[in-house]
Amino acid sequence: MSTDDREIEVYRAPAYLPGDKVIARKQVKNDGTMPGFEIGDIVVKKGDVGYVRDIGVFLSQFYIYAIDFIERGSIVGMREKEIKPAEAARTSSGERQLQSHIVTRDMLAQPAKELPR
Repeated sequence: MSTDDREIEVYRAPAYLPGDKVIARKQVKNDGTMPGFEIGDIVVKKGDVGYVRDIGVFLSQFYIYAIDFIERGSIVGMREKEIKPAEAARTSSGERQLQSHIVTRDMLAQPAKELPR
């Protein structure tokens, strides 16, 4: 298959960042790469909600997003076209921001704030 007719995704920034909440656009069956499931078992249903856990690259062309579907107890690699955003993760200035449950190294280096008593 020629790649001439398709965008090479890795030439631009990923559409999603770790922590982004996403929704599956399609059903995904086990192709033999999911331990604990039989080949052909449904591992994700259309409409399932998950969180981007990590981002990888496939064939030096496509981003593969490791999506943690918490309710299903599975982490599934999905392409950008197979998921859609569940909620906006942008500030008023239009910049992306990490979801509130994501802890970064910068946050860990800051002194802890005291809770009100």
